[in-house]
Amino acid sequence: MAGERWRGGVRSLGLLLAGGLLVGGCASMPSSGPVQRVETADRAENESPVRIFGVSPQENATQQQIVRGFLEAITSDEAQFDTAREYLTPQRQQVWDPFASTTVLASGPDTTSRLPEGEQPGEGQDAGAEQVTQTAVVELSGTLLATVDTAHGYTPQEGAYQASFRLKRVEGEWRIDELPDGLVMSAADFQRNYHSVNTFYYADLGPESGKAGELGQTLVADPIYVRWRIDPIGEAVGELLSGPGEWLAPVARTEFPQEAGLVPERNAIVMDSGVLTVALTGVDPGVNRDRCELMGAQLLHTVQAQYSGEVSEVRLTDPAGTRLCALSRAEAKNLAPGLLDARSGSSYYLDEEDRLITVPDVDAEPQPVTGALGQGTVPLREAAVSRDENRAAGVTEDGTALLVTEMWGTDPVPEALPLSAAPGAEAGLSRPSWDGLGDLWVADRDPANPRLLRLSGGVGTPQEVPVPDLPAGRYIESVRVSSDGVRIAMLLAGDDDTSTLWLGRIHRAAVGEAVEVSVQGLRAVTPVLEKVTALSWAGVSRLVVVGRPADGAEQLQYLGTDGSPVASSNTPGLNDVTGVAASENDTLPLLAETGDRIVRLQDRSQWKLVTDRGSAPFYPG
Repeated sequence: MAGERWRGGVRSLGLLLAGGLLVGGCASMPSSGPVQRVETADRAENESPVRIFGVSPQENATQQQIVRGFLEAITSDEAQFDTAREYLTPQRQQVWDPFASTTVLASGPDTTSRLPEGEQPGEGQDAGAEQVTQTAVVELSGTLLATVDTAHGYTPQEGAYQASFRLKRVEGEWRIDELPDGLVMSAADFQRNYHSVNTFYYADLGPESGKAGELGQTLVADPIYVRWRIDPIGEAVGELLSGPGEWLAPVARTEFPQEAGLVPERNAIVMDSGVLTVALTGVDPGVNRDRCELMGAQLLHTVQAQYSGEVSEVRLTDPAGTRLCALSRAEAKNLAPGLLDARSGSSYYLDEEDRLITVPDVDAEPQPVTGALGQGTVPLREAAVSRDENRAAGVTEDGTALLVTEMWGTDPVPEALPLSAAPGAEAGLSRPSWDGLGDLWVADRDPANPRLLRLSGGVGTPQEVPVPDLPAGRYIESVRVSSDGVRIAMLLAGDDDTSTLWLGRIHRAAVGEAVEVSVQGLRAVTPVLEKVTALSWAGVSRLVVVGRPADGAEQLQYLGTDGSPVASSNTPGLNDVTGVAASENDTLPLLAETGDRIVRLQDRSQWKLVTDRGSAPFYPG
């Protein structure tokens, strides 16, 4: 969107810089040309508030110089890419759509010039002579990393990228006459120009909406990428009003009517007082106050997710400026993301006696839970604690059975529920996972009958959950369900010793008196990692994984739920990591398992020992 951004009531004008290209040389057209790489500008992301502008085409520029100048200009901070359009023919300037998509490459694309198909050098000329041709083609190639669609949604990609730019002479100068819509740039330029922000929608739990508790409303993050120096708040609000992205839409809803939009020339702004004012079209002036406040909560949390200060209040108005409703920050806390996550800072692990141990906070001493799983009567190999921390689930040592019991008190060890017919370290049941609705999920890794199981409310007969999009030859090795209950992260393994991270949607449908649950819409989150060995949710739209690429070393890294890399503070190195745990409350420290030790990332700067005799660390969930 056009326009500069108000931040805290002060307009940042910045400095106008021209990213220079030395363009020169004759306008001759060789029948072929050398491969040249369009190098990425050496500029760090967010290094300054300076706005960067491209330069116009230079006189007598060659075909490759025109294309390279265009590729530099589209990485500038111009709202409508006016300078980039100067590299196009007048006809193409009118129809080229830079907002159709963004293609992200590993590095700047290679360019190769050639004559169009069937065209030969001018009569009486050889390949080394000056050409008089009026058309040319410049081929672009590179390694594809991701695409960002017209709704700002990020999708990881793999493979080769190729595109053709056709040029023609306009009054003796080369201009681009045919090119794909959208933008193409290196990963470094993408990271400099764009940043990820969360838009928020309400989880659609269908027939199980009552499980969300008294509120019945649970916000789910839908990450998008916006240009951070143009109008990031306006872009994020505009996309929020458009509704959830294609992937999330089947399990999420918005309270904004389909016709809702921003009043033209009235950008969403946050003033010095922290008040966010949004003027809307397409909203009935008599809108129900409760619904209006639900809209306000979506706006407040979407803007707060990227605003450096504190949004104290959101005010929704009609085009004339008449207030529709207002919602304070305090009121919006009852409609905040992550309300179904655990409220405490407790973490857990299994000790050398296979008992369930709790660490109430970073300063507390580890101690066994008082319930049956803390007594050591039944050795455990995995465990999980419900997000309200009232119940615990454990997998027996051979991996075949599940125990679910109260976390605290003196109840005896419950009868184990046999669920898997495949004992063994690499088979049997995975670590269980509790969502914020109180449901318990676990994968049976029986090679003869792999299944995903759910215990509604953590009790009763397990329900097998269909996963229709599961790739052939793959099975579910481990699962982590988000607190909102509509997203599930899964490690998918196969006989080829690879294991990759996928994200799925949890669909619920009423079938008579029953509720039918399925996992659909699987999408790969870590296509560049060949072997992922551990994962955890680490925020409302962030995951942390341990994995390695095909020809690389094992690494611990954060990823967005859309598969995009997350720029985080430097994490100190740690060797031989076999497990990792984080909380959706991203203020809590990261936990890791290395050898027989469990360590905690203290103050995000150094690892501290929790215990030298433990395994399987986790937070509630």
